[in-house]
Amino acid sequence: MSAKKQDATADDSAGSRYAIVATGGKQYRVGVGDVITVEKLDVEAGSSVTLDNVLLIGGDGSTTVGAPLVDGASVSADVVENFRGEKIVVFKYKPKKRYRRRTGHRQELTRLAITGINA
Repeated sequence: MSAKKQDATADDSAGSRYAIVATGGKQYRVGVGDVITVEKLDVEAGSSVTLDNVLLIGGDGSTTVGAPLVDGASVSADVVENFRGEKIVVFKYKPKKRYRRRTGHRQELTRLAITGINA
């Protein structure tokens, strides 16, 4: 491993606390100050939300792994905005049968700013 890679790895492991949370069927690695985009949550913009599905808490030289969740752990976040994602085009096609269907989809999303990790 080169010296540059070793320095980068040492900086990452000496970083602050982080957590892995599950929401909307996906898992996200978050730290305080991060801004993430998740599946739509039923909350108003400007309010705060608590994510209770914490799978792992790490950083500062220690790691706590849940089985499946870490007991008593939560991640608090502020809702920045609710918005719709980019449009995707779904095109179905069967060759030689004159079957073509073109539909679109825009996913409802929520942007969260992580404010705290409570263990």
